[in-house]
Amino acid sequence: MKDIAKRFEQNPLLSPKDLPASTDGLQITCLLNPGVFQYEGKTWLLVRVAERPEQKEGVISFPILTETGTEIIEIPTNDPELIATDARVINYKGVDYLTTLSHLRLLCSEDGINFYEPKGYPLLVGEGMLETFGIEDCRVALIDGKYYLTFTSVSDNGVGVGLRTTTDWKTFEKHGMILPAHNKDCAIFEEKINGLFYALHRPSSVDIGGNYIWIASSPDGLHWGNHKCIIKTRKGLWDSKRVGAGAAPIKTEKGWLSIYHGANENHQYCLGAFLMDLEDPSKVIAQTELPIMIPTEEYELSGFFGNVVFTNGHIVEPDGDTITIYYGASDEFVCGAKFSIKEIYSLLKFNHV
Repeated sequence: MKDIAKRFEQNPLLSPKDLPASTDGLQITCLLNPGVFQYEGKTWLLVRVAERPEQKEGVISFPILTETGTEIIEIPTNDPELIATDARVINYKGVDYLTTLSHLRLLCSEDGINFYEPKGYPLLVGEGMLETFGIEDCRVALIDGKYYLTFTSVSDNGVGVGLRTTTDWKTFEKHGMILPAHNKDCAIFEEKINGLFYALHRPSSVDIGGNYIWIASSPDGLHWGNHKCIIKTRKGLWDSKRVGAGAAPIKTEKGWLSIYHGANENHQYCLGAFLMDLEDPSKVIAQTELPIMIPTEEYELSGFFGNVVFTNGHIVEPDGDTITIYYGASDEFVCGAKFSIKEIYSLLKFNHV
């Protein structure tokens, strides 16, 4: 295993104690997996904030969104119809529920290290029957002066990809669910290719197929087609169980570079990279065999769901080689690390045609 990440000495940059809860009666359990962008000369994070009530002995309690507001559900831990073996998801009477309710919150920084919550910006919360379990893990793409926010919409109907757009981060246009359940990890390219929008996404299958990365194109950024599977899990390697795209692919002289996450059967999440053709990104021309980042630090190994590094946001620095990624560690903390594109290139294995 090779880890080429240069972690910030200040990690974790954000912990649950650093922000107030959104609602009385809830507490923040996790801050994680931020979308990242630059706006008005600052670095911004659109952080996933996961909340739940304070847990009491003998009871599992969690919030869901309803038409009238937030409802707290309580289930005795000794209920024979409760399955609670995963910290993230429980099953009760045959129905899956999340143990936390997530919304998205804007934080900004002048130095990319010390983040604070500015006044006058809204919380982005779940709305409607397709977001009753919240919204999660937003990717941000800037195209022609408009920010495209793709995020995971969660409800008892399933997990799909929602879209909202904005130009000022104070007013948002809502476009509903653009990729239906079961789908997530949607990253839109920040440049049209031959007049089309492109996006990576991750439909899921538990029977035939698997958790693979697909690519799609669109004439307008709303309606997607020409779907093609381009990255699959690899038996015996670090990404043997599931793979999913990180943030918007980076345009380089060699191709479109995507940093992605992969997990193995032990639910260890690492980061890797692959390269797509500049003119036809449905063609993968290279991929790392080894991960470029693995969980090694204490804050990555232990937390709400340990042994996890997961990114869906980065900034390419002015030197053109340095990528600053912001990532979720152990599904609880927000951290930062830097990578060299040249160093990532050195780990890529190119396909021989």
